[in-house]
Amino acid sequence: MVNISKSFGDVKANDNISFSVNYGEIYSLLGENGAGKSTLVNMLSGIYTPDSGDIYVHGERLRLASPADSISSGIGMIHQHFKLINVMTAMENIAIGQEHGFLFRKKKVKDKIEDICSRYGFRLEPEKLVRDMSVGEKQTVEILKVLYRGADILILDEPTAVLTPQETERLFDILLRMKEQGCAIIIITHKLHEVMEISDRVSVLRRGEIAGTVNTQETSPMELTSMMVGKKVTLSIERPPVKSDDIMLEVRDLSLIDRDSIKKLDRVSFSVRAGEILGVAGVAGSGQKELCESIQGLERRKRGGILFKGENISHLTPRAIFEKGLRISFIPEDRLGMGLVPTMDLVDNVILKDYYLQKGIFLDREPARQRAEHIVKMLNVHTPSIYHPVNKLSGGNIQKVLLGREIDSAPDFLVTAYPTRGLDIGSAHLIYDELNRQKERGVGILYVGEDLNILLSLCDRIMVMFEGRIIGTVDAATATKEELGLMMLGEVTGGVNSND
Repeated sequence: MVNISKSFGDVKANDNISFSVNYGEIYSLLGENGAGKSTLVNMLSGIYTPDSGDIYVHGERLRLASPADSISSGIGMIHQHFKLINVMTAMENIAIGQEHGFLFRKKKVKDKIEDICSRYGFRLEPEKLVRDMSVGEKQTVEILKVLYRGADILILDEPTAVLTPQETERLFDILLRMKEQGCAIIIITHKLHEVMEISDRVSVLRRGEIAGTVNTQETSPMELTSMMVGKKVTLSIERPPVKSDDIMLEVRDLSLIDRDSIKKLDRVSFSVRAGEILGVAGVAGSGQKELCESIQGLERRKRGGILFKGENISHLTPRAIFEKGLRISFIPEDRLGMGLVPTMDLVDNVILKDYYLQKGIFLDREPARQRAEHIVKMLNVHTPSIYHPVNKLSGGNIQKVLLGREIDSAPDFLVTAYPTRGLDIGSAHLIYDELNRQKERGVGILYVGEDLNILLSLCDRIMVMFEGRIIGTVDAATATKEELGLMMLGEVTGGVNSND
């Protein structure tokens, strides 16, 4: 990519960016939220067209006007959120749109998939339905889908975000084998230790420009972080001691069966003390979402008990919980679908929290304006204005708005699902520091996370869920990633308390 620029209105997302990726190389792109990483790779994958600059693939200057152009040029994009059809098999997802008369060429398709698997070391059951797959298996299907189409340049967006340590290790083995076979691989990730482990070179983007490109062996996580934010940043996470033995939240034998008669929660029991951060680990779909929504009062079909400050809130709605003076804040996984109204600005999204308490027919926006200004300053939200629609912000800044609104309401208990997903390292550490400030205030925190390093550094205890059950709870100060990874796969290890 040579002298690439791209603007959206007055916002310059990419400014004269140049970089190259070699055959047989793993190349990482790092940068703060809004630095321009997604815009850059979206031009490579044909979703956007550059305002100026040139793209060369295999030495040939190309105009990638659509994803089809990108695919035909040998570029394959593996998105963080998978683009698969759940009711189809792996083989059908891989070949869809590529094979005419697919039903009559099943053996040919299967043979080609097995040949790719053998060449790169993939493990896959071609006839398995996507809905029955683990997250790691789904990612394998996504990668095979682009390889099947002839891609030898792969772009992976946050490829390890929801993988267990064992699945991450397997993915890295495959990427290294693909590198040996001459593929060019671009990885966008926020996990610095993975950049150091897997990549050959790394480019850091800051405010739409390349801040620097270095050989991975010649740099350090500290140097990369400094390049990202333009100043030195400490990467350590504090873990203040828990000062109270008072139980703030207690869950007793919580069970939930969904409309399809599938058991989402199975006799879940645990407690959280005041001023404690209880981490929740588990592969995606293990019941974390249902657990959070049950505590908040959004999920009404549950059985069992939920006691908050000794009061049973099992069958109360979120509003009824709030009106009882029980302050539970919730940061959901789906930040734009459930957490915020995308087309509203920051001020109106703040008003949503308690607008119905105002008297009269006209809303007083001044208190919400002041709170929005405070949130922007507290979490360093990059926005043209507090009256800017939240869906026009970068993903990381949207997350900051949601987190800031919930923390600013002075909660007694905080339920948070993946609060730093999509955040750069500097922004993530702002969040960790803020969570610790809430902990020091005596706020109980349920922290659902996917990065095991962060769970082990930030939390006091870690509870592991598997298929709606609690496999066990460990002391974060003594547990290991490997131990957690095995538990996430359903195996109980030594020294685990399976009750609480």
